[in-house]
Amino acid sequence: MNKSNLTSASPPADQRDIIVPDDATWILTSAFIIFTMQSGFGLLEAGMVSKKNETNIMVKNAVDVIYGGLSYWLFGFAFSFGEGEGTNAFCGVGYFLTDADEYEMGDVFAKYFFQLSFATTSTTIVSGAMAERVNLKAYTLFSFINTLSFSFPAHWIWAKTGWLKKMGAIDVAGCGPVHLVGGVSGLVATLMLKPRTGRYDDQGRPKPLKMASPTNVLLGTFMLWWGWLGFNCGSTFGITGGKWKLASRSAVVTLNGSIGGGISGMVYSYLFHKNKLLIDTFATGILGGLVSITAICAIVRPWEAILIGAIGGAIACGGCSLLNRLRIDDPVGCVPTHFFASVWGLIVVGLLVEKDSLMDLSKEYGVLKGGSWRLLGAQLLAIVCISVWSAVMTFVMLCGVDRVVKLRMPLIMELEGADKWEHGI
Repeated sequence: MNKSNLTSASPPADQRDIIVPDDATWILTSAFIIFTMQSGFGLLEAGMVSKKNETNIMVKNAVDVIYGGLSYWLFGFAFSFGEGEGTNAFCGVGYFLTDADEYEMGDVFAKYFFQLSFATTSTTIVSGAMAERVNLKAYTLFSFINTLSFSFPAHWIWAKTGWLKKMGAIDVAGCGPVHLVGGVSGLVATLMLKPRTGRYDDQGRPKPLKMASPTNVLLGTFMLWWGWLGFNCGSTFGITGGKWKLASRSAVVTLNGSIGGGISGMVYSYLFHKNKLLIDTFATGILGGLVSITAICAIVRPWEAILIGAIGGAIACGGCSLLNRLRIDDPVGCVPTHFFASVWGLIVVGLLVEKDSLMDLSKEYGVLKGGSWRLLGAQLLAIVCISVWSAVMTFVMLCGVDRVVKLRMPLIMELEGADKWEHGI
């Protein structure tokens, strides 16, 4: 087997923490692109639900940015990447009400804005699982406090003092803190809310529901596809030194992962849906491939990315069928796409990752390339700990929200549509 490194030059000390103007431009541009994912999620989710709730779905995505952004500025960034006195392996301390002086504002604000886009994306994932039956006021409160679900795992796996990082766990672009957190939180949320009224018949079989706009589902998928390139390529955190090489590889690997996922989505749909290409299944396959490649995007071979994405897409599509059998109502496939596929994405790091000498993202090979089992163990530990954290935090937060504002919308609102009752449409 070819054991040549993906990169060969030795990195300068702490290269990932050194940001020069060119790096800041790359980071900010990537964050602008990531911000468009909110539109992508909005179109995808609004297209998959019924027409009576389209606007309400889009409003929730705006709420994620407004209230999730506020909480990330107030305390989220501090817990994720604060470096003040009291910072430890569990959380950061510092940068509450994030601000910086002229000397450090470039570094701090570039990192803050980039991570803010990650934090709001994590919450947006949950909104899909809660679609068509969550009270907007309750969701608004949840979107504010749910920043905590992202902030601590982000510190564990990315901050210099994070305990998972010190153990060697690898996640280049947010498979754990963003997608695993969002997927697990979505599962807890949909279980607590219970299925939409009339979703299943007396025998527990799902009733066919008409999507509001399959065209918008595909358009949203394209926007997410575009945003994912910013998501993964921007996670090199610059283009100086050898960073631009890893950013270039991330672009190719990300695209190949989506290719594999899209192929799986098509094959799965033709095999299990009477030789028809269902739009929701097709989109789920593409997104499952993208999620599964996120953790390893800069440090894996392009041909391997196609296989990783294909398996991730198949897992996501199969997961949708599994949830329906279990009568778990996930309107837009949030749980299989982000939870199930992200588990695979984190595991495959321990199997196929290659040693990186440009930014030192990986210090060893994966098990299937002759590496030790230690890395795979660290990845499995990260999956378990992040999943448990997300599940417990989401359950506690939603219970608290429900005591303040009823989590589930009234039956009449659910039947007639949130657009009419919440927005006067």
